[in-house]
Amino acid sequence: MSTQTESKYAKYWTPDGLHHCSPLRMWGFTCNNVATNMYFFLMAYSTYYLIGFVGMAVFLASSFATIMRVWDGITDPVIGYWIDKTNGRFGKNRPFMIIGNIGLHITSYILFHVTHHLPEGITRTIFFFVVAAIYYIFFTFQNAITRAGQACLTNDPKRRPQFAMFDGLNILVMSTALTMFISNVLVPKYGTMYSAELFHELWLVCCIVSIIATIIAVISIAPKDRTEFFGTGKPQKVTPKEYLDVIKNNKAIQMLIVAACTDKIAAQSRVSAIGVVLYGVIVGNYALSGGMTLYTSIASAVFCVVGAGWFATKFGQRKALVVASIGALVFNIATALLWLFGNPKTLNLPGYEGFHGFSMFTILFLICTIGMTGFQQISGNIVLPMIADCADYEVYRSGRFVPGMMGTLFSLVDKCVSSASPMIAGLLFMAIGFKDALPDINTPYSDALKYMSIFVMYGLTSIGLICNLFAMKHYPLTKEKMEEIQSTISEIKAKAAAEE
Repeated sequence: MSTQTESKYAKYWTPDGLHHCSPLRMWGFTCNNVATNMYFFLMAYSTYYLIGFVGMAVFLASSFATIMRVWDGITDPVIGYWIDKTNGRFGKNRPFMIIGNIGLHITSYILFHVTHHLPEGITRTIFFFVVAAIYYIFFTFQNAITRAGQACLTNDPKRRPQFAMFDGLNILVMSTALTMFISNVLVPKYGTMYSAELFHELWLVCCIVSIIATIIAVISIAPKDRTEFFGTGKPQKVTPKEYLDVIKNNKAIQMLIVAACTDKIAAQSRVSAIGVVLYGVIVGNYALSGGMTLYTSIASAVFCVVGAGWFATKFGQRKALVVASIGALVFNIATALLWLFGNPKTLNLPGYEGFHGFSMFTILFLICTIGMTGFQQISGNIVLPMIADCADYEVYRSGRFVPGMMGTLFSLVDKCVSSASPMIAGLLFMAIGFKDALPDINTPYSDALKYMSIFVMYGLTSIGLICNLFAMKHYPLTKEKMEEIQSTISEIKAKAAAEE
């Protein structure tokens, strides 16, 4: 390395062998997750498009997400292998981010603008499935970097939790804005979710935000997307055979997968129709779903800053996940009981039709929702920087730096296990009589709809949180262990530099 290059990148290193990045760059890189989540949010509503325009039955439309998620998981290890072998002029991560986002833009446009112009019948179904299969390859290109890129962003155990904080805040703002956009703008404008014009507007917004977020993320990671910030700081050759050893012996990633998969099963079972039932059918005012998100978002942001930004930094990411899971479990059960024994019809908020003051249900629901979503913000977002810890643990354990494989292995199991999630909701809807169409805001109330939606929204989530506690009991990477790991890796780098 030239003296000029050494001077240029020396500012990122500390005397104890750790490398860091500024909070602004940390925030900027989390925008890569925003970029892919915009498309993930778009596809969450694809069931309505498949039923209304492709002509699929409810079960097949619900199964679409399952089939595509399995396919997405299968492609993960292949793309992770490419990431680990890539180290060119533009780094290891940026090429996958850029190619992935361009591909997502093109394929998503085709899915929601071309399919319904094709001849009705099997042609539309086949076309949608084929284009979606290509779409998910590009999705993995970009999405895998959110996990893999963190390992080179910083190896400081005290700074990594900041990723969860910034990522949680970004996703919170994004989901709040999109939920309000759909419930307060698109649905009132078109009167139904079964509208091609609605999908065009939703696609356009998601696409524009995703492009901007990708540009920010690429610029943010650019100085750290270099060999000296990869693992031991030396190029490595990785063979597929070595992946089997990682799967078998890296206990940290095994336990993290257990925690994340069970949470994901619950989260992805909450398809968009569940929110429509709770607010549009049980409460009777779907616009309140956006209002509730807005009212609770500030409190959730505080949870995210305190939990991921302070608690995880001080006590370690493992302990943060345990405490957050316990908190989320308590409030989650309380919220379910409130729906069951309270009067949801009295839910209302200032600025909405019929508001004449806060009801007891509204007050308790606000408190429970703030606590539940706040703790879930911590437990859900702290997982991402923990993947980077698992990658460093692999360097410590075997000397291999395989962040691409680590992230995509995580995704493979996560997606395959949680792939049944949308099907769970679809089967439950079919079981209570919704075989040809999902409920929307015009569906009449029934007790079966109420109990099924509460179970999916809160029952499955509680099961996932309990699994978190089990997994973290066997997760080896405490705060003290991570400090030992980074010290050992620094010694390996120093020894390798002395031998050159």
